[in-house]
Order: sequence, then structure tokens, then C-alpha cells
Amino acid sequence: MPKIVPEDKARQGRWGWHTFRILIAALLLAFIAWGIAEIYGNMIDRTSTTEQGELPRNEQGEIPRG
Repeated sequence: MPKIVPEDKARQGRWGWHTFRILIAALLLAFIAWGIAEIYGNMIDRTSTTEQGELPRNEQGEIPRG
């Protein structure tokens, strides 16, 4: 004979501290990964502008000849 449980008392499981800690840790790891990707993206952006044929300029902004 099945046990009858009222609808307001039925639950899937507990929402405990263990689950909360896992969610916080995942969020922190996502922020760390995002930060690393931002730093790496800025590094690539700086090196690609100098490699695309940009000529060096002197203090007056002129391209040195020679």
C-alpha cells in the first residue's frame, strides 16, 4: 500500500549547504576563466597590431627614412 503524502509536504530533496558551495565555486571558477581569457585576448590584440606592417615612427610622428 503506497504512502499518501500531502502536496505541501512532498519534496524532491534538500537544498543544502553542499549544493550552495558547489554553485559558488563554479561561479568563481567561471570568473577566473573569464579574466584569463580577457588578459590573453588583450595580449593577442597588442601583438597583432605591431605585426600587421605598422611602421615605426619617431617623436615627431614621421616615418624614418633609411
